[in-house]
Amino acid sequence: MTNTNKPKICITTIEFPPDVGGVGESVHRIAKMLTGRGYEVHVAVFRSSQRSVPDDTFRRAGYKTTVQDNIYVHRIKSSIRSEITELSGYLSDIYFQLKLLHQKYQFNLFHAFFLIETGYVTTLLAKENDVPVINSVRGADLHKHIFSPKNHGPVSWVLDSSDWTTFVSRTLKKRANLISPNSKLKSSAFWNSITPINFEELPKPPVFNELSGLVIGTTGRFRGKKGIEYLLEACTKLTEEIDINLLLIGDFIAKEKDYWEQELKKYDFGSRLKITGMNTREETLAYLPYLDIFAIPSLTDGCPNALLEAMSAGCAIVGSNADAIGEIIEDGVSGLLVNPASSEELATALQYLADKPQLRKELGLAAKMKVEKDLAPEVELNNWLSVYEGLLGSPNIVKRAELKVV
Repeated sequence: MTNTNKPKICITTIEFPPDVGGVGESVHRIAKMLTGRGYEVHVAVFRSSQRSVPDDTFRRAGYKTTVQDNIYVHRIKSSIRSEITELSGYLSDIYFQLKLLHQKYQFNLFHAFFLIETGYVTTLLAKENDVPVINSVRGADLHKHIFSPKNHGPVSWVLDSSDWTTFVSRTLKKRANLISPNSKLKSSAFWNSITPINFEELPKPPVFNELSGLVIGTTGRFRGKKGIEYLLEACTKLTEEIDINLLLIGDFIAKEKDYWEQELKKYDFGSRLKITGMNTREETLAYLPYLDIFAIPSLTDGCPNALLEAMSAGCAIVGSNADAIGEIIEDGVSGLLVNPASSEELATALQYLADKPQLRKELGLAAKMKVEKDLAPEVELNNWLSVYEGLLGSPNIVKRAELKVV
């Protein structure tokens, strides 16, 4: 039974743990923080890989509700009535199920993560029911999907219609404000946060018994925007002069497998290259303290959790000056920054750190101090509370949640 005295928040998302993905992790973190501050939090999951019923050939639309960490989680499934499901039919089903949830719980505020799909459906329902709505831009929604002509109209409408829009980098906010000038006065940019991690409790990964020399690593679900081909090219240049091992902690996404197999054939790494395959978050974190250098060569990347995790581990970081990576890392102080898509600059930065263990240690310590101070959960929570309390107190006047800059 829900508590009628608490403000009821409905967060909509494409994923939520145990689904794997950065958006799901962020939603889980934020939902837990808000629950701890007295909000009744509901999470409506649009595209969960966790099926509430067996994935039969045909089915009716519906949702299944569970409780995780005192959060009401509603995993919605669209109907399947034929071999081909149109996008409009899928979104119509999702909208109707979200409408049923609102009729049952009477939410005080909606909060959508990702403009495409979740943002459009959520904003439409919120506006029809005179409920304030927040939309949170994560990265790919404005870096990738905006280039589809059919998405431009919905994205513009969501930005215009949202009561408040948040961004995880200033780059994303600037692009949104160009698309929707009206959003300038009702939006803010602030970074993700990360809960402190006790790396000493994590076991040493066995693969490190097979590595020698300088260990350069990166983590994630590797796809085009991650810039891994530039890391491969940079490390190929280094192998001519330095004994290195390149460790890819994760794997390439299935739909790009053929491309990455082609790229890997270009470089003769042999045993110098290790690809772990997808791991649990704990297994991935366990690798970080043993890296000599953490590379994050993304072309675009919002505010990646991988960066914050590497900073928490005290890694010496070489990252691309893209989105929040370039905002968080201070070049020469808490890491080294290079231009995106430049294997030359990446190779130069990696080579510069290769024979400087003391500098790597200093950069890693500065990164750890930075993440503990400026990207702590209480910093992010205060930003969210500023937005939430402003909207719930007076829908037309919101206290601006400013990005904390040191």
